[in-house]
Amino acid sequence: MENSTQVKLFYLFGLKETFNNKSVYFILSLITYLLIITVNLTLIITIIQEKVLHEPMYIFLCSLCVNGLYGTAGFYPKFLLDLQSDVQVISYGGCLTQAYVIYTSVLCEISTLTVMSYDRYVAICRPLLYHTIVTSLTVRKLLLLSWCYPLFAGLISLISAVRIPLCGSRIDKIFCDIPSMLKHACLPITINPILNKCIIVVHFLQILFIVFSYCKIVRTCVKSAKGRTKFTQTCVPHLITMVIFITVTLFDTLQGWNSNVNITLNMRNAMAVQFLVIPPVFNPLIYGLNLHQIRSAVFRKCNAHKTIDVRH
Repeated sequence: MENSTQVKLFYLFGLKETFNNKSVYFILSLITYLLIITVNLTLIITIIQEKVLHEPMYIFLCSLCVNGLYGTAGFYPKFLLDLQSDVQVISYGGCLTQAYVIYTSVLCEISTLTVMSYDRYVAICRPLLYHTIVTSLTVRKLLLLSWCYPLFAGLISLISAVRIPLCGSRIDKIFCDIPSMLKHACLPITINPILNKCIIVVHFLQILFIVFSYCKIVRTCVKSAKGRTKFTQTCVPHLITMVIFITVTLFDTLQGWNSNVNITLNMRNAMAVQFLVIPPVFNPLIYGLNLHQIRSAVFRKCNAHKTIDVRH
């Protein structure tokens, strides 16, 4: 307990095996972050400005892109700074903030994917009742739920973590998370693992709902060529993104609470950072720009800007 009052800084040791290639990692990470900002902002601005895209499917996609920018903002600026530093340190408050932002971003991603699967289920399986079921009020409620639940769950986890005294400051990752911090708890902890298991159960229920929705969607779509085309255009990219995201986040969650996972530090970092690279980049590309309406709107705006530049 006496040592716990001295934990003012955390030392991030996730980059200790990459000192010889830090400049390469910096360039790749900077390009990735700029790409994430560009593609997500492009999709967000396009959906906001184009009235024809003010439909539930595109609104939920816009929320997904906003969450991509939110989550990566909690990781990349600090990571890029660490790649330029000899010692990777972060303050106690900064570590808690980063852990909260990344954690709530993960929760929000899964919640939004669940909401999107419900929207696709109603649109494909009950098309005649779609505008009756998915009203503007329903959309607002679903958006509120997909954001409020993650932010509240993250706040509860954060408060429970702050109350625990720490006797160490080493984190063997490239970013802060609550499990890594609580490995240095001076006292036995019980509430945080229980909270973590509860949240995993909620995620499992969400995944079951998504699987159920897509089983219904597939059963409906295979009955006609038009249905199969609609499924391929609007659902397959969603499924690919969802499977990748759930796989990498599940891995990071399990290895975060289980220190006996026998893999190299570089491999652990590569797997842990996937949910901060793949979804923010590929959500707008393979899901957003794959939709004809969004692709047409983006190309139309690009052509309009080119025309204005030529005139000037």
